[in-house]
Amino acid sequence: MNYYVGVDLGGTNVRACKMDDDGNVLEEYVTKSYGLVGPKEKIRDAVFSVLDQITDIDKTQGIGVAIPGPVDIYNRVMPISNNLVGFENYKIADLIEERYDRPVYLDNDANMAGLAEAMLGAGKNKPIVYYITHSTGIGGALIFNHKIVSGQMGFAGEIGNIIVKDGCQRYSDYLNPGSIESESSGRGLGRKAARAFGEGNTCKELFEKYDENDPKAVELVDEMADQMGRLLATIGQICDPHIFVIGGGVALNQHEKYFDKMVDSYHKYFNGIKPAQVVLAKIKEPGVMGAAMLVKANGEVWFIQLKMNI
Repeated sequence: MNYYVGVDLGGTNVRACKMDDDGNVLEEYVTKSYGLVGPKEKIRDAVFSVLDQITDIDKTQGIGVAIPGPVDIYNRVMPISNNLVGFENYKIADLIEERYDRPVYLDNDANMAGLAEAMLGAGKNKPIVYYITHSTGIGGALIFNHKIVSGQMGFAGEIGNIIVKDGCQRYSDYLNPGSIESESSGRGLGRKAARAFGEGNTCKELFEKYDENDPKAVELVDEMADQMGRLLATIGQICDPHIFVIGGGVALNQHEKYFDKMVDSYHKYFNGIKPAQVVLAKIKEPGVMGAAMLVKANGEVWFIQLKMNI
């Protein structure tokens, strides 16, 4: 029996697990990642703290790492980073490899979660699956017959920059004004909550006020549902998947407040013959499981790389 380690490094938490050949999770650990505050050395130490708890890590086949944002899969770095402070071109894979003396494979967290959901979760037995993570950030992955369509440099599926609202302020060097991630991610909703209700209010407080029928909170959540529906319609026109699988912390924890409205918005904006099915993700922690599965595949057989020599 072989064993594989997966790491899901997010803006809020970092999680590590150990899996066997049969896909069983044998160990799992989680701690704060400090990804949104940094510095990068503190984030690195958080990763080390969960990996240090994995028993017999030196006897595993390797470590897969899922991170939030575009990944240069050839150089194993993030060329830009919006949810991990200081991680632009930071060689976290090299540092993990040096510390644990195991092969390390790095990829986008949405790709890893999408792969797990397509193979084992809500997208199982569907030929074309589009996975969207709605969490601290927003990302996506197109899975075709259990293979990730990664694009020329591994950046395919980076949907966070798709514009869903005009006339907005720029909040990040890496995100378009009015992009879906700026407007509707957990981070974006937290910024709107602070502006509407005062500093210290976050995405969590926004949804709590929604439950209290606060008119401004209802307006903001409904706007987010409409924007997410626009996003689905845009992707649907381009990719025409059999199914959309929606995961991530915002979706899984708050879906009762906006999921149906999001689907209604998708149907309103989609002009195709048959809209795709839209479902919630089934796997509790697909990113970390997908990262471990990447090791099992030796980091290479999952990808369809679309290269053209012009």
